[in-house]
Amino acid sequence: MSSGWLQHFLVLQCSTIVLAGCGGGGDATCTRDDDCASHFCRADGTCGPADVDAAIGDGAPDAPSGLCTPNADGMIVLAELPHTAGRSATCRVATNGSFNTAGVPDTMNKRRWDLSGQQSGDADRTLALISPVGTWWQSKFPGATYAALLAINSDLLGVFAVDANGITLLGVVSPDAGASRTELAYDPPARILGLPLTTSSQWTTTSTVSGTALGVITAYTEKYQSRVDQIGTMKTPYGEFPVERVATDLTRTQGLATILTKRSFAWIAECFGSIANVSSQDFETSAEFDDPAEIRRLAP
Repeated sequence: MSSGWLQHFLVLQCSTIVLAGCGGGGDATCTRDDDCASHFCRADGTCGPADVDAAIGDGAPDAPSGLCTPNADGMIVLAELPHTAGRSATCRVATNGSFNTAGVPDTMNKRRWDLSGQQSGDADRTLALISPVGTWWQSKFPGATYAALLAINSDLLGVFAVDANGITLLGVVSPDAGASRTELAYDPPARILGLPLTTSSQWTTTSTVSGTALGVITAYTEKYQSRVDQIGTMKTPYGEFPVERVATDLTRTQGLATILTKRSFAWIAECFGSIANVSSQDFETSAEFDDPAEIRRLAP
């Protein structure tokens, strides 16, 4: 069973950074959001792009009209996370890179992280949230909001539902039906991100995963344990953001055997979603690590 399936968490996060484009307005200096045409003053004192489209979409609870403006209130709610089918973002991705997840100390018990530099094997990928309408699996997951690619080296899709309580993983599917299709369902759906997100947020889901994988009947259990464990700033190729870091531990078991453990971190920013994600090697035992299996961060 591919350990890359944890990447649904990482791809989900990077895919939900909603950008209409990355040009314009990025050179101006600012001290407040109102100083910028984009209404977003980065942590490094420069304005975010004027054409950032971080609205949630029609009908979403508490959805803002026009641009989502970060209010730095220490709480991230659905209206401050863009999760709508059809949206996309550019992520810079590296495998087996070098990065110390611990970061460095900052003031007031905060941390600073920097993923703005070049990593060996870096590649930019445009990642999109796929509408379930018209797909072969639409009737299998009637509550789905969108699907997202699970991993760079796989065509499998994670199927997700979004509401005011967070983002849940409903299942995993192949892009096409057929005898060798993948069609796995999570019971109960695995909560990938809990909302509202605050400095004390934590959540756990244990799901039975069953169905077919590449046409073969399979069943196993996945346990996700997530929490906000740090706050601070993260610097990406796109800019620097105030963030809450979400740590997630995955344990996959089959019968009495543990067949995979993996740790990931997602740095979440208001109105942008996750602006960086790092996943460990399989069976990582350290709370922090410096040899990630995969690194993703927001790119222009």
